[in-house]
Amino acid sequence: METVERQIRNGVFISIEGPEGAGKSTHLNRLKDALATEGYDVILTREPGGTTISDSIRALLLDAGNDNMTSLTELLLYAAARAQHMQEVIIPSLQAGRVVLCDRFTDSTIAYQGYGRGLDIQLIKHLNDLATGAVYPHLTIILDLDPALGLERVNRFRHGGQDSKDRLEREDISFHQRIRKGFLRLAAKEPARYRIIDASRSIENVFASLFATVTDYLRHGRQQS
Repeated sequence: METVERQIRNGVFISIEGPEGAGKSTHLNRLKDALATEGYDVILTREPGGTTISDSIRALLLDAGNDNMTSLTELLLYAAARAQHMQEVIIPSLQAGRVVLCDRFTDSTIAYQGYGRGLDIQLIKHLNDLATGAVYPHLTIILDLDPALGLERVNRFRHGGQDSKDRLEREDISFHQRIRKGFLRLAAKEPARYRIIDASRSIENVFASLFATVTDYLRHGRQQS
C-alpha cells in the first residue's frame, strides 16, 4: 500500500463550493483537522482572501457599504485577489506536495458573477485562466442547499440582523437561486471533477459524506486522474 506521502507527492487541490449558509467554513475547519489526524499535510485557505493583499480586497468586496459597486468591478477584484492568492499560497503549497483545501474558488466566480450577475461566462473563464495560470482543483465538492434555507441559516447566525449581513448576503432570493442553478450546471458539465453533497441534512451527516468523499479521492481517485 502506498504511503500518504507518495499518494500526494504532487499536491492535491480540493475546493468546496456552495450557496450562502451551506456550512462550508464549519465543515472545512473540521475536515482540515480530521485529515491532519490521518497523516495528511493540509493547508486550509479561502477566497477571496488567503493573503494580506487578498484579504484587503475581500473587505472591499463584502463591505455592505459598497452597494454601488458595478458587476465588472466586482469581477475584476475577485480576479486580482485570486492572482495574488495563487502565487503566494496555492501554487507553492501544491509544489510542496500538500493537500490544499480552499473555501470557494473559480466556480464561485462563474456562479455568482456569471449566473448571478449575468456577466459573460467566457469572459469570466478567461479571467480565471489569467489569474490561476490554468491551475484548477482536482476535486470540487458542492454543498448543495435550497437558497431559502441557506439564507434562513444566515439570518439565524447573524445576530445583528440585516445590518450584520455582508454585501452578497443582502442580495434578493432570485440572485441566490440563480447561483445555485449555476453550481449545479457546472457540475453536470464536468461530472468527473465535481461531487454534490446535500447540505440540508444534519451537520454530522453532511460532514460524514464530505470526509468520505475527500478521503476516497485522496486514496484512490488521484491515481486515476
